[in-house]
Amino acid sequence: MRKHPLILAIALAGCGGGGSGYDPVIDPAHFVTGVDNPYFPLVPGTVYEYDVQETAEHITVTVTPETREILGVTCMVVRDVATVDGTTTEDTYDWYAQDDTGTLWYMGEDTTAYDGDQTSKEGSWEGGVDGAKPGILIEGDPQVGDVYRQEYLAGEAEDQGEVLSLDEAVTVPVGSYTGCLETKDFSALEPDVVEHKYYCPDVGQVLTETAMGAPETEELTGLTPPQ
Repeated sequence: MRKHPLILAIALAGCGGGGSGYDPVIDPAHFVTGVDNPYFPLVPGTVYEYDVQETAEHITVTVTPETREILGVTCMVVRDVATVDGTTTEDTYDWYAQDDTGTLWYMGEDTTAYDGDQTSKEGSWEGGVDGAKPGILIEGDPQVGDVYRQEYLAGEAEDQGEVLSLDEAVTVPVGSYTGCLETKDFSALEPDVVEHKYYCPDVGQVLTETAMGAPETEELTGLTPPQ
């Protein structure tokens, strides 16, 4: 599947310091209904369960039937709830949309972190609000070596991604997969942290491993299809 010239420019622009040159143009006419990128399919009602081995954190990701309009684009809403020993530590609503090249855009998030009686909205952002800009989570035609911004709000949300491989084999508690996409995720805000993420065809994200920083392994431990 071809990429729009705009997508190619965005994938490489503004990946240096300060976000200079990064100004994606979101044209609602080039977006489609729903998300069927094979590396990150979003079917309402699907529930993904993840466990982080080192911290005993349990994460439940639910593809909701809800939508939200951002920059004129109808986005799917995915809820991500993290708990430790049954206590919620973070509750996030992520917003995704897919363009007509199959590229999956990350349009923003509303996150709430809990620490005892304290709450924090740090890291929340919405494309088009207060200088925040959407980014690419998964390209429609990923190629090894591609580097792109996944989000951009100066000083708050500056994650970037790089395609490392398109043919990884991955085994997690729910099964074994081949032909998986491996990315390197990094941020100027946390230069000492690098994660490798694995996305498998027709399933989605199955594994996250820390390549630099405090060791953590997050595995897909449960997958419930829509009822």
